Amino acid sequence: MADPSSYRPKPGQIPDSPGVYRFRDEHRRVIYVGKAKSLRQRLANYFQDLAGLHPRTRTMVTTAASVEWTVVSTEVEALQLEYSWIKEYDPRFNVKYRDDKSYPYLAVTMNEEFPRVQVMRGHKKKGVRYFGPYAHAWAIRDTVDLLLRVFPVRTCSAGVFKNASRTGRPCLLGYIGKCSAPCVGRISPDDHWELADEFCDFMTGRTGTYLRRLEKQMTEAAEEMEYERAARLRDDIGALKKAMEKNAVVLADATDADLIAVAEDELEAAVQIFHVRGGRVRGQRGWVTDKVEEITTGALVEHALQQLYGEETGDAVPKEVLVPALPDPLEPVQEWLTARRGSNVSLRIPQRGDKRALMETVERNAQQSLVLHKTKRASDLTTRSRALEEIAEALDLDSAPLRIECYDISHLQGDDVVASMVVFEDGLARKSEYRRFEIKGRVGDTQVWHGEGQDDVRSMHEVISRRFRRYLADKERTGEWVDGNPDNPGTSENPDATADAPIASSLTEDDGRPKRFAYPPQLVVVDGGQPQVAAAKRALDELGIDDIAVCGLAKRLEEVWLPGDDDPVVLPRTSEGLYLLQRVRDEAHRFAITYQRTKRAKRFRAGPLDDVPGLGDARKQALVKHFGSMKRLRSATIDQICEVPGIGRKTAETILAAFASAAPPAPAVNTATGEIMDEEESGTTSDSPGEPVAAGAPEDRRGQET
Repeated sequence: MADPSSYRPKPGQIPDSPGVYRFRDEHRRVIYVGKAKSLRQRLANYFQDLAGLHPRTRTMVTTAASVEWTVVSTEVEALQLEYSWIKEYDPRFNVKYRDDKSYPYLAVTMNEEFPRVQVMRGHKKKGVRYFGPYAHAWAIRDTVDLLLRVFPVRTCSAGVFKNASRTGRPCLLGYIGKCSAPCVGRISPDDHWELADEFCDFMTGRTGTYLRRLEKQMTEAAEEMEYERAARLRDDIGALKKAMEKNAVVLADATDADLIAVAEDELEAAVQIFHVRGGRVRGQRGWVTDKVEEITTGALVEHALQQLYGEETGDAVPKEVLVPALPDPLEPVQEWLTARRGSNVSLRIPQRGDKRALMETVERNAQQSLVLHKTKRASDLTTRSRALEEIAEALDLDSAPLRIECYDISHLQGDDVVASMVVFEDGLARKSEYRRFEIKGRVGDTQVWHGEGQDDVRSMHEVISRRFRRYLADKERTGEWVDGNPDNPGTSENPDATADAPIASSLTEDDGRPKRFAYPPQLVVVDGGQPQVAAAKRALDELGIDDIAVCGLAKRLEEVWLPGDDDPVVLPRTSEGLYLLQRVRDEAHRFAITYQRTKRAKRFRAGPLDDVPGLGDARKQALVKHFGSMKRLRSATIDQICEVPGIGRKTAETILAAFASAAPPAPAVNTATGEIMDEEESGTTSDSPGEPVAAGAPEDRRGQET
């Protein structure tokens, strides 16, 4: 725990101007980012008597080891820079809204030749129009199913579209009139694009135009006694109205606005957002955050606005944003929103009328969200704290292990040996810091074994050595470690690198982020018993690291092994500490075996073409497509291979030489009949080069996988 006075800037060093500041911990990781109209006045608040600080602010300043700042011209620039740094560094003590789910959007890929309507999650892509978010994906599909009667836009995947184009037959939706079938040329690309544009217009709330047009067409058809056409138009109108009814009308003036409500207590806050487009609630979402410092409702709203619109532009930012409290100061935030939209944005508190009534509904949802979260979180937080305390007590640690790293080795009968590293912080998985290793059979420049065979002990020694050599290399780079110089520190990316080689420079200088292996754990857990624990401890001892605890968790009896002990530590079966160690171990095993299966699948898909230097995927695909199968390619002449676009005579000779040196493929067997099939029957006529069906596929030995 640091004393804030030890890194407090000297009087007069801090400028009295707008800017953004960063607090860093002893490992140079950014733990807090803030902005200020006056850096001098704002930072002075952190260096007062600790007893007068908010408890969480006090924890932050005592965790920090340094503070730095960047001066900007205006408060709007400070707002933009603060948002960028929070996204980049993911500081531990900043307000970060979180949720346990990814909200689905209705997306229209207007950046494709034939736009597609689909459900999308995650980051938004350029050229795609989004509507929502929705609470459930099935709600999107129900709405789309109704609208396809009137707007038969493509909904199929690229593979289905390509297959239909090749065969000349549309999918089922094309036959029943819910797709205009651009795959077989029933509609031109321009007409289909206009149809998708009309679909987007309807989703944005411009519904009256289409309803009036369809009603007019229905009346004309009835007058001309085209009753079947009139009946279809009537059904189309009914489908549109039913789709509109799925979104309740809340405002009569076709308002486009986002309503944000906040429910909070001393420790946490819940935010609810209603997206109103065309007077209807088109989507809803919510977040929860810890209040890591004493913060006002207006500041919570400001952070919510940053997260909502930080990566949005144009119409995605509405004309009006209704909030429970205004940020202070208001002008920079309003200018920032206006710049994101490209036109004026009104940020205000609703006082009366329908908008105030809707805001009360949003507030009730926020209150309910906070209650549900606290009911769930209370148990989780208590359980995690108890689990960490039990682990510390059982392993005789000085404090609870807030960061735990677990390692596991995976292979299939000694082949494709890999390792995984998973990280748990405060009892929760931190997947962004997971790492995986390909076992090389060496440490630094020393080849200690050939890297194959079922030797989990030597594999564990190698992976622990490589991980912590990287950690020591980074400490030496930053000047934190001066006790010695380990020989040849390597990494999973480059195990042969030395401390003077590009390994150290590959870490971005003073970027503040936890890059690769720069942040140490308090506890290392290995999947295994006494031999694996001894190997991990020996690796740490060889590197001179003595402040990191090591233990192992054996699968058979779930015993916890400590270095040098002949008897294991047996935790009660009902122990929360044992349950946490099991979760960490199981996650490491899952991550390792996933990587091992990926490598194994890649190895079994390999073929002779993979050994041809300079032959990329595009030309491999062209070869297989031209000849139809690997068998025909293998029997082709040099002149025939040269007929393939992009293949010269020298490359053709190299391809035939690769086939000549490769072992003949094992015959494929029809497991249902026992019949031996030739290559074309066995499925090697696919577009994937070098992927013959091998006899004795690895899946037959999955039971021996570790």
